[in-house]
Amino acid sequence: MIRIRVVHSTSFLLSRDRIAQVQDIFRHSFPSLAKYADTIPSLLYDPLRHGYSSALLVAEAALGRVDAFALVLHFPATQTCFLDFIATRPGVHGNGVGSALYEAVREYAQGLNATALYLEVQPDLSELTPDAGELDEARQRIRFYERYGVRAVENRAYSLPVGDPSTTALLLYDGLGQTEPLAKTAIQAAIEMIFARRFRQVTNPDYVHQILEAFDDPVRFRPMRYVKAIHQTRRSPHALSSQLYACVFTAKHELHHVRERGYFERPIRAEAIQETVNTLGMFASLAPREHRDTWLMAVHEPSFVHYLRTVCTTLKQPRPVYPDTFPIRRLAQRPKELAVQAGYYCLDSGTPLYPNAYRAARAAVDTALTAADEIFSGRRLAYAVCRPPGHHAGKRFYGGFCYFNNAAIAAHYFSTEAKVAILDLDYHHGNGTQDIFYDRADVLTLSIHGHPDYSYPYFSGYKDETGTGAGLAANHNFPLPPKTQEKQYLSALDRALDIMARWKPDVIVVGLGFDILKGDPTGTFMLGPDIFSDIGQRLISLSRPLLIIQEGGYNVRNIRRGTELFFNGCRAAEASSTAASSTAASLTAASLTASWPPAKSRAR
Repeated sequence: MIRIRVVHSTSFLLSRDRIAQVQDIFRHSFPSLAKYADTIPSLLYDPLRHGYSSALLVAEAALGRVDAFALVLHFPATQTCFLDFIATRPGVHGNGVGSALYEAVREYAQGLNATALYLEVQPDLSELTPDAGELDEARQRIRFYERYGVRAVENRAYSLPVGDPSTTALLLYDGLGQTEPLAKTAIQAAIEMIFARRFRQVTNPDYVHQILEAFDDPVRFRPMRYVKAIHQTRRSPHALSSQLYACVFTAKHELHHVRERGYFERPIRAEAIQETVNTLGMFASLAPREHRDTWLMAVHEPSFVHYLRTVCTTLKQPRPVYPDTFPIRRLAQRPKELAVQAGYYCLDSGTPLYPNAYRAARAAVDTALTAADEIFSGRRLAYAVCRPPGHHAGKRFYGGFCYFNNAAIAAHYFSTEAKVAILDLDYHHGNGTQDIFYDRADVLTLSIHGHPDYSYPYFSGYKDETGTGAGLAANHNFPLPPKTQEKQYLSALDRALDIMARWKPDVIVVGLGFDILKGDPTGTFMLGPDIFSDIGQRLISLSRPLLIIQEGGYNVRNIRRGTELFFNGCRAAEASSTAASSTAASLTAASLTASWPPAKSRAR
């Protein structure tokens, strides 16, 4: 089975391992350019220095072995991508890895809204490639690309030798499904930028001018030489979804339906979110994959998990069971009857036990972990539509409509490889999350919520709760009074984000609650829906992968508007950030002095 992973940075231990494997493959595949492999980490984490953003797509086999890689450069100002290098591990042949990887490259470029993907290959002409072995390899490579509709661009000047020692190349164009003629001005802008930033040390202005003027208008392409027709390629099951954002949703949430008056946590919440997400056009929709109980047990005490599983599968009552007696002392003592033990594990009298509660809560955990996997695989943002929610569930207790702490489980999942921060934006304090990480230094927890003097869960969420032991100063609460207005809320958010920026997490888990909006039956803030646009923009500006975990929000109209405005705010900030990076790179490109690539870097 082939899995495609996108590596945008060196944040995760897993990413660093994949980069190291890619560097080994690179040095073997391109021995004359071996030192360029050392620059790959810098390309990923320092795009401004190089004048473009880079991503590493790796094709993984069993046990995380990298069988192939592609290094893709993105130039947002011209809406183009450049496939810089693509190679397979020595000895890997015939298992479809090349096709899966190139299809993933195309989908990745489309996800960046690129209108063209350019690449260079060794010319398949004997006068330019006299070595018979190299010539045969060049023909096979171009035959491969022609299967995807990739065309060789007619431009004699482009294949002129350049560099010392001199090399030559053939320019290929992949329109990524575009069928309109390619204008001369479009290809000129794209190639000029690629040369100015990627190949600035092996070209000169006269050479570049000669190439740019040699394009026809519209651009002419060489007739296909190796395939009779352009076939529509079927989407590979190994390829990436084109969107940079993913939304994980499961119909199993419908199992969790307490049909009693006053129980606000209803299926329509998740359905409203899913319907809204489907209209936004920015998400790949995914179903959750099953994950081991190991991650659940690492956050919640096994005895607590065992209790929920056992009591929910053995209950015979036709109606939900609510706890009615709660221990104040002698917590080591538990009554024998399972249903009565609910008061031992539950923190309130409003969260019932019933046969489907465990199944729905366990599916929500898988939803969160699948979204986390998407972040590991290179998504910039993944949204886990978890239902039931989770942030009130602690190490050994449930309550507040929550059974398992989805955000905490995902954060712990990340923490094995990276620094993690959790920002809880639900109206109610994330007391369960605080309980789980209160004595841990590896996960930063921040919560902005209604003041516990007035708001559930009442007994936690005060400003002076800052952690204990190793976790001292790693927990931050921002309690806000009833009738909080937008300016006051955003001020608290900015203070939280300042703390987070100083902590420098590799990934951020966000507990999203639409109950902060005016009109929610469980909240008291006076915030309008537009605040979610500001929140989304601020979070994207942190330039860290975001895992969004759905928590509360019980006004359906607010849920729809909040979802739309939050993610449109994310998209707007993403576009603004891309444009700003492009402008800054344009201003600094002429002064960049990277020591690589060497002269032969244009040879493929």
